[in-house]
Amino acid sequence: MRPAPRWKKFAILGGIPLFILLLFLFFAPALGLAKHRYAFLPYYGPKEVNAPGDTTYFTVPPFAFTDQFGRPFSDRDVEGRILVVDFFFTRCTTICPRMTRQMQQLQLKLDDEAFDDVVFLSHTVDPENDTAEVLNAYARRHQADTARWKFLTGPKADLYLLGSEGYFLAAREDVMAPDGFLHSEMFVLVDKDRHIRGYYDGTSTAEVGRLAGDIKMLLKEEKVRRREAAERSS
Repeated sequence: MRPAPRWKKFAILGGIPLFILLLFLFFAPALGLAKHRYAFLPYYGPKEVNAPGDTTYFTVPPFAFTDQFGRPFSDRDVEGRILVVDFFFTRCTTICPRMTRQMQQLQLKLDDEAFDDVVFLSHTVDPENDTAEVLNAYARRHQADTARWKFLTGPKADLYLLGSEGYFLAAREDVMAPDGFLHSEMFVLVDKDRHIRGYYDGTSTAEVGRLAGDIKMLLKEEKVRRREAAERSS
């Protein structure tokens, strides 16, 4: 019987450790021998690096408005909740109808107890027309789940300031704009700590689908961070 060629011996000897390595990679997570690495969503807005691994991220400032039922509504009412935010107005004939349809579909897509911590906030840029009564009729017309989807009005200056400096979105009166107001088409994803974690084109089905996926990632991220904090404290 002729001996095996030298290259075959090397292939066999080299394949054994490779096979063992592949087995380790396959079974290590189940045996607790390796940790999963999760890709967290980015942070948007100004930030300050205090030290390696210690960064202070921008937070959305407090706000106080009125909802579609004429009740006061502030940041305290959504404390510890994930927010999906946009700016619109009920008389808008350009991008607002598409944005509202996309938000309505997003609310249906997230109609599960796993997303109970998600709240939708739509701010009018036309508060002189968009009273609580007008917003309530608009919400009913678009089948909004008013327990989770709030339509907010208030002083014009406060709404515009929150849009520009709180969410970094265009939101203002503009006689040159269609229908007299200029506002962004973007939906903004805000985490429970009031950090901005994503921007999405609210007129695009694909982009809003990406937003739904990122909300799931954000919920997973919170679980991972809680587990890591528990491991550090134990």
